[in-house]
Amino acid sequence: QVQLVESGGGSVQAGGSLRLSCAFSGYTSYSWYSRYCWGWFRQAPEKEREGVATIDRNGVTNYANSVKGRFTISKDNAKKILYLQLSSLKPEDTAMYSCAAGYPCGSPPSWAADEYNYWGQGTQVTVSS
Repeated sequence: QVQLVESGGGSVQAGGSLRLSCAFSGYTSYSWYSRYCWGWFRQAPEKEREGVATIDRNGVTNYANSVKGRFTISKDNAKKILYLQLSSLKPEDTAMYSCAAGYPCGSPPSWAADEYNYWGQGTQVTVSS
């Protein structure tokens, strides 16, 4: 059974940085892993979940306008870890961040959460002003 486990969240002041990780466990042969696309989503209290960044099977990335230039999504195929580098953080970035894996994928991958098959439990990011 596939499991995605996030880590790296925490509390930082505005302008600070964090790196989130999403590790895969379970049935994760490279052939399975390599065909999926991946995304980071976030949900703040009383707000809709929103897509933050996606990366497809070829490493092509896509970002929400609100984080473009500040966040970087990447993946380590050998370690089967997905990353999200958060920089120049703002209080409005405060949310629960979750990683997700989906197949099949569009290009760029969809922002629609229901097109992702597997989800992590989330890691909290809190940014104070």
